[in-house]
Amino acid sequence: MPTRRHLVFASLALAAPAAASNLSRAEIRRDVNDALARLRRMENARPLLDRAVATLIFPRILTGGFIAGGQYGEGALLREQRIASYHSIAGASFGLLAGAQVSGLAMFFMRESALAALMRADGWEIGTGPSIVMLDRGLQANATSSTLTEPVYAISFNQQGLMAALAINGTKISRIRPA
Repeated sequence: MPTRRHLVFASLALAAPAAASNLSRAEIRRDVNDALARLRRMENARPLLDRAVATLIFPRILTGGFIAGGQYGEGALLREQRIASYHSIAGASFGLLAGAQVSGLAMFFMRESALAALMRADGWEIGTGPSIVMLDRGLQANATSSTLTEPVYAISFNQQGLMAALAINGTKISRIRPA
């Protein structure tokens, strides 16, 4: 059973990312372009970048908590190497977790139908639309154009910090309009 101290820490973990939500378009664009350059240097991400109809990049997702926690980040959807829209990713979790981490997340939409599910939703909850395959380093090493059959793939990159648990389930992606 969570104590009052746990609930206070969880509230802080959930509130802290909200303070990071005032990035400008220029800041998001810069961070997304830096992350895209990093992804292009990752040999195992190339097949995904080459075949995806769109790529949603969150360069910096802040995750933290103890028992209860939260995550938040801002990024952009790229189509044909251009930013098509801006998005936030947010989530809350409860269970066996402890720590704090900053990481990036790239989601590669391999089918127009998967992208359409994101675009028509007013806040897309991961797990309620097309299936997403989270690629770890071992699976990334085997990703080729002939093995990429799922509608959406995700790669986590640039992890800093230590988190005892990390999942993208229970996460919501929403369209934002930064200044």
